[in-house]
Amino acid sequence: MIETTTILNVNHPGQVKRLDAKMYEAMKRAFLNVLPKRSPALTAAEVRKRVIDYLPEKLVPGGAKAGWWAKTVQLDVAARGVVAREKINPQVSAKVRDDMAVRVESEWPFGH
Repeated sequence: MIETTTILNVNHPGQVKRLDAKMYEAMKRAFLNVLPKRSPALTAAEVRKRVIDYLPEKLVPGGAKAGWWAKTVQLDVAARGVVAREKINPQVSAKVRDDMAVRVESEWPFGH
């Protein structure tokens, strides 16, 4: 049986889904690793491109479905208040919230 984890969505408060925990944790580590701690933030396209280098090949061969998982993690960590959105024309991008940078680094220690 696949272990699952609870996922939130900043765009749909109160909506909760359960997804594959290993995939989620791998993408969360990659996602938070590529996000800057300060402005300028990254666009969703920049995040999708960068996270692939931080994902385990065995779990995500060739970055398969990385875009979907990156967006899922983005919406979840935004709902949890870990990341901040910045409005940059024409896209919304994300960065680790300034007041969360120390917390994120201590709670999710990872590197490349």
